Amino acid sequence: MPEEGASYCEFAQVYDALMDQVPYEEWAERIEKAISVYGVSKPERDAKDPLETERNLVLDLGCGTGTLTELLYDKGYDMIGVDNSQAMLQKALEKRAEGGRDILYLLQDMRELELYSTVGTVVSVCDSINYILEEEELLTVFELVNNYLFPRGLFLFDFNTDYKYRELIGDTTIAENREDVSFIWENFYDSEEHINEYDLTLFIRDGEIYRKYEETHLQRGYEPEEVKGMLERAGLEVVSMTDADTQETVTATTGRVFVIAREQVKEV
Repeated sequence: MPEEGASYCEFAQVYDALMDQVPYEEWAERIEKAISVYGVSKPERDAKDPLETERNLVLDLGCGTGTLTELLYDKGYDMIGVDNSQAMLQKALEKRAEGGRDILYLLQDMRELELYSTVGTVVSVCDSINYILEEEELLTVFELVNNYLFPRGLFLFDFNTDYKYRELIGDTTIAENREDVSFIWENFYDSEEHINEYDLTLFIRDGEIYRKYEETHLQRGYEPEEVKGMLERAGLEVVSMTDADTQETVTATTGRVFVIAREQVKEV
C-alpha cells in the first residue's frame, strides 16, 4: 500500500503470500464496529436516494491488493479502492474478476485524491500513511479526506509511531524462507529525519529457478500528538486514538496507533 518512496512492483507478486499473518479479518471487524458506533455509512447497496448512496460508500485508501476492500464489501458496504501501485491494483482486479465483487478501483496517489462524490467512510490500514514522508503532504492528505467525507463521515486509519521504527524495527534485518519465495528485509533508521528505509531483496520461484528482485521503501514515523494536530488543522475531529495492537490507551511504547476521526464542518 505504498505512496512515496516505494514501488511495490515485484513485491506485488508475492505480497498476499507474505502478508498471510496480517489480521485483516480482525481489522474489518474493528472498522465495522467503529462505523456502527460513530459513522454514517450503512451496509446497504440499493439505496434510492443519491445522498444515501454517497453516505454508504466506503473508500479504502492505499488498498493494495484489495484484501480488506473485499472483506468490507462482503459486509455489505459499497467499496472504492485507491492505490498508486499499478502492480498491486492489478492483483486487486484479478481478485475482483475471480470473486465477482462490484468494487471500483482507482489508480491514484493519495496526495492527489480525486473522487466523483463524497463518501461516508475512509479507511486506511497497514501503515499506508507512513509512506507520506513530509508533514505538509500528510496534512494535504488529511485535507483531501476531509473534503471528500460526507457530513459527519468517518476517517479510520492506523500509523506506525516513531518509537516503533526507532526501537523495534530500525537497524534490524528480517529474513524468511518459503517454498516459492524468500526475502531479506534490511532496515535503516534515520533518527534525525524520522525516516525508516527498508531494502527488500526477494527471491521468487519461476519454474525450476529463483529470480532475484530488489526494492527500496521509505516510511516516516509520526508521533500521535503531531498526527492529532494535523487532523485538527485539516478540519477533522479526533474521536479516539488507541494502541492498534492492544486496543488500550496509547503509551510511549505504542508501536501502531488506530485513529477514529470525523468530519465536523460541512452541512447537509
